[in-house]
Amino acid sequence: MQAAQERSASGTASLLRDVFIAAALFIATAAFCLWQNTRVAALFDLSYLLDTSWRIAIGQLPYRDFPFAHAPGTFLLHAAIIKLFGRVYWPHIACAAGESGAATLLTWRILLRVLRPLGGRAWWMATLLAATLVPLGIYSIYPHAIYDGDAIFAVLLALWLFTRVAESWDRDTACVPQPQTARAGARRNAIVGASCVLPLLFKQNIGGAFLAAMVAVVAAALARAMHRESARRQLWFLGGMAGAVAVAALAIHATVGLANYRYWTLTFAAQRRLPGIATILGVYHQSSLLWTVPVALLGFAILRTRRFHSRPWRSRIFALLLLAAPFLWMCIALIFTGDPDDRADQLLSQWPHLLVLAALLTAAQAVRFACGRIAAANALLPILLLAAIHGTFLSQQLWGSTYAIWPLLVLVIALLLMEMREIATPLAAVISATLLLCGGLYAASLERLDYLHLDGPTTHATLPALRGMATPGPFLTEFQDLVRFTDAQIPTSDGIVLIPGEEPFCFATGRTPQFPVLLTDLATDPYTPEQTAAEMRAHNIRWLIVKRDLQLAAPPEYETPALLSTVEQDFALYRSLPGYDVYRRR
Repeated sequence: MQAAQERSASGTASLLRDVFIAAALFIATAAFCLWQNTRVAALFDLSYLLDTSWRIAIGQLPYRDFPFAHAPGTFLLHAAIIKLFGRVYWPHIACAAGESGAATLLTWRILLRVLRPLGGRAWWMATLLAATLVPLGIYSIYPHAIYDGDAIFAVLLALWLFTRVAESWDRDTACVPQPQTARAGARRNAIVGASCVLPLLFKQNIGGAFLAAMVAVVAAALARAMHRESARRQLWFLGGMAGAVAVAALAIHATVGLANYRYWTLTFAAQRRLPGIATILGVYHQSSLLWTVPVALLGFAILRTRRFHSRPWRSRIFALLLLAAPFLWMCIALIFTGDPDDRADQLLSQWPHLLVLAALLTAAQAVRFACGRIAAANALLPILLLAAIHGTFLSQQLWGSTYAIWPLLVLVIALLLMEMREIATPLAAVISATLLLCGGLYAASLERLDYLHLDGPTTHATLPALRGMATPGPFLTEFQDLVRFTDAQIPTSDGIVLIPGEEPFCFATGRTPQFPVLLTDLATDPYTPEQTAAEMRAHNIRWLIVKRDLQLAAPPEYETPALLSTVEQDFALYRSLPGYDVYRRR
């Protein structure tokens, strides 16, 4: 009786501990995102998010009514937020903060499952690693809602569900399960399989790579299961995936047309964004790999070589120093440089180092899985992580694409730590401390947002629709003056085009967009300058607003003098405002 009471008390204490840690991780990550938003607003990106979501909220459909190069998930979500709250900025930031906290929480839960074989150490190590995502969460470095962050959240949700059901694939099924239990297991596998399609609805490159990898690994698990047990679990999983794809395809066909969707999200997007193979492999063209990878492999070899087992503590300390060397060097480098750009380079250089080690681990796990010596969840998880990471790199490679995928790298680190259990705890502490220090400096310095002008005192928006938006410089003040001018001087029925469209003009004013393209950027604008001028005539655009004072450090790739000279021939200068020139059709 006393033993049962002690177990009950221990279980209650563990539950309270887990609830406390979960709440702390969620709140800290969400708060960091909110803090970042009090410091910066990337108007160019917010324009694309808010104006596109506004168009959808008022009934305009992407792919059919206007060109659109991205999957619809993020924009449908924020269109729903507009429907629910109206044209108010803060709910969109609250959504990003909530997702960021939830993503950290999901990562922590996956870490607990991955590290569970380590026993009592698993909880501490999972918490240490998850804590690094406070400054490195999906919306900590880049703090606004965007498709990459949403896609990674969907990937983490699918991975969490996958690690739960994949454990059942390796259980002994010699005994015939009860019909009720079998039905519950079938439903569970089908639902988890369907969840793997969600990332594809938020970002094509991330979701496509993840889904393809998931099909491959589940097919491999199915092939192994057919030799020794019933394969119905994997079949239900694949069936759930196929069903979700079919439902999504039917919904797209019924609303905007599959041909439209395929052209804009695959053909057009690949033409404008897909890099060549040399660019993709450029991630690994780093001189630091010439010493970091051999040193790490030497440390691992020391742990596995029997001749060192006669002096286990010395060999472990030596191996720990070797495996921690790249991270310790990153901390030492902080002493010699105060340049945020150099600090960022040091931090990001850990990505190719860890990915090379993860690729080697994946190859070893595949061999063990094929020989039946390892469970499906443990063997297949690194493949899924590498696929999602490299799918993300297809957009903007290492420097530009890593801002939302640090949770995936943390999971890669956990898988690597499982291969060096003798020193896993101190090595996890070193890595976590390094990522907290260097990652915190990276996020706080806003180095990832170096494509913006972030000089000058922070100004805060006062317009009701934009309240809560803040950024350094005069950009918000100038934009709000433009909104007030257009409200007073330009009829709401008149068509307006802004070049380059750096600000969320339609969201702020509530005007109905009357031109297919709102952002003159190469990745989203399919028109040549001549086509833009012709489309403006066809849509009876009466006003042209050209922004002189850009928040972007460099003009958008598509905003060339040829575009302006071609378009301005049909317009005459009407008024010059701070930061803007307003033209009216001749």
